[in-house]
Amino acid sequence: MKVINFSSTNSIVNQYLAELRDVKIQNNRAKFRNNLTRIGNMMAYEISKQLCYSVKNIQTPLGISPVSTPDNEIVLATIFRAGLPFHQGFLEVFDNAGNGFVSAYRYYRDKECEDVGIKIEYIASPHLDGKTLIIADPMLATGGSMELGYEAFLTKGTPAEVHLCCVIASQKGVDYLMEKFGKCENITLWCGAIDPQLNEHSYIVPGLGDAGDLAFGDKV
Repeated sequence: MKVINFSSTNSIVNQYLAELRDVKIQNNRAKFRNNLTRIGNMMAYEISKQLCYSVKNIQTPLGISPVSTPDNEIVLATIFRAGLPFHQGFLEVFDNAGNGFVSAYRYYRDKECEDVGIKIEYIASPHLDGKTLIIADPMLATGGSMELGYEAFLTKGTPAEVHLCCVIASQKGVDYLMEKFGKCENITLWCGAIDPQLNEHSYIVPGLGDAGDLAFGDKV
């Protein structure tokens, strides 16, 4: 598995990340969702450079133009609910892609809210055999929800290549996925930034808080 960390190089993605993290800005839900979408745009563009291309002859009003365009059949997948604005950013770039959705939520097994579990309840996806699967989930904390989401989508077929995409990851989550998928040459993990730790409730530190709540409002 290859890991790509956007924050290790200078790009406008760092500005979007700064605004997502900033407590003075992030409570503007519309701007928060928009920044998730814009990071999705940027990641999709970078992923597009790794696709397979061939030249097609395009008829214009005045002649024929040879254009190199992607051949991959792409399926964009996301994990409800925080992933929706992030997913939209990919869909704006890969606008002819198929789409898959899975619901996953965290729950605590103990009263101290320290032992975290993940449950999968719903999945909808096209067939994935031989396709390029892109899974967008903004926060990679423990890595558990990304792993379970990926395994859920594999019930719909075996993709040729997989791109796991997050806005902010913890080092622990990256290490966990590397342990699970490190030998898989067809999997790439894309991270906007990688933060050093998780707190006792398995939230990324410094992170940005709860992406779902910031995008859509508090839940009960």
